[in-house]
Amino acid sequence: MLRLPSIRFTLKTDAMQSMLRNFINGRWETGATTGASENPSDLGSPVAEYARADARQTQQAIRAASDGAATWAHTTPQRRADALDFVGSEILARKDELGELLAREEGKTLPEAVGEAARAGQIFKFFAGEALRISGEKMASVRPDIDVEVTREPVGVVGIIAPWNFPLAIPAWKIAPALAYGNAVVFKPAELVSACGWALAEILSRAGLPAGVFNLVNGSGRQVGQALLDSPLVDAISFTGSEATGAQVLQRTSARGAKVQLEMGGKNPLVVLADADLDRAVECAVNGAFFSTGQRCTASSRIIVERRIHGDFLGRLLERMKQLKVGPALARGIDIGPVASRPQLEQNQAWLEIARQEGAEHITGGQLVECESKGYFMSPALFLAAPEHRVAREEIFGPVAALLVADGYEHALALANDTKYGLCAGVCTSSLKHATHFKRHAQAGMVMVNLPTAGVDYHVPFGGRKASSHGPREQGRHAAEFYTTVKTAYTYA
Repeated sequence: MLRLPSIRFTLKTDAMQSMLRNFINGRWETGATTGASENPSDLGSPVAEYARADARQTQQAIRAASDGAATWAHTTPQRRADALDFVGSEILARKDELGELLAREEGKTLPEAVGEAARAGQIFKFFAGEALRISGEKMASVRPDIDVEVTREPVGVVGIIAPWNFPLAIPAWKIAPALAYGNAVVFKPAELVSACGWALAEILSRAGLPAGVFNLVNGSGRQVGQALLDSPLVDAISFTGSEATGAQVLQRTSARGAKVQLEMGGKNPLVVLADADLDRAVECAVNGAFFSTGQRCTASSRIIVERRIHGDFLGRLLERMKQLKVGPALARGIDIGPVASRPQLEQNQAWLEIARQEGAEHITGGQLVECESKGYFMSPALFLAAPEHRVAREEIFGPVAALLVADGYEHALALANDTKYGLCAGVCTSSLKHATHFKRHAQAGMVMVNLPTAGVDYHVPFGGRKASSHGPREQGRHAAEFYTTVKTAYTYA
């Protein structure tokens, strides 16, 4: 049975049954099998039971999206705007309730979870406006008596494969632009956060979309994900997840000529120069490295400190880390919630051992934390590492940071760029010269000055370079580059 005792769902549909169902062609459908969503803060209080779709049901959803795509592509901008505005308004009105669900299922602290829910609502509101601002161009031809028009059209059916770490915001910044620009959607959330995916889909199911325009299919990557990648009816895939899975997505979609957009993580540097405000730099490091339990692709997992202030900075950082409280996501005064799952916790613990075996100095943290409820709690860990250590090179996706020492600014910049990833980079400095140089020369898609590397606005481009990203940027007006295709039309007057 579904267990959401503190969530106040007030539905007027038949969707709320003994388990959370898939949404296919305008109807709520049972699955081929079932799965359970747990609460990483309290393993004795599972969140939901949900229906798992198989490849056959996924194909049904894809066909429904293909049938609905033409209708939605030719609806008025006002209708699209109204639908997205409805979704955004309801999410914002219910942000506390949705945030509580998110905190229970993914493990973010309640303030972080409510903030994410609000961001999801803001994203839908933003793209409601963008639906009314789809622009084109009209220009003169180089030939006489001929007009040229350049317009944007939807790509068709978009498969959306979302991760578990931002179960409302990331689906929102994929689904909202897809619908705003006239595409149909098949949405596969991560199974770890099936209830969050369902809650978002339930709101969308009441937004006045034609049948088939939006579909939810919960299930495994092997069944649901593979069907999305291989179907010739899916015109584009937007994926956020691991680098290894992203490489497979790129290979399979490119082989059949589909459009693809990948976000695959990072090993983000935060450079702290000798002239920085050290208290602010410590807050940037702690926020970026350890908040959201370090489970952010923009996390500051490499903290690069200039040698002259290394001792002072480390002392302040350790003092601040002692103040961090680890505990259940819904508890008051908690800074860091649980790790999202047992496999993730085991992976984090394995990384601690790898770091020690390779010679990195274990400064503090990494212990399992006991709380009143049984969950996946771990204290934030810090290592003093060398650039060649794996803890300083590979993405861990947990509350584990590597501290590196730089001889000066140029060395720090070189260390910052010494990675196969290029999502985000930060610098803490009071020097306008160094800040300007770093913004220009950091090999990253996003750069922060005197701010945590994690934490971005919803109305500007999001994405990276090198192994972090592939394809057009997400969010803001730049989202049009992926969710539309350009048509050039000539008219002889």
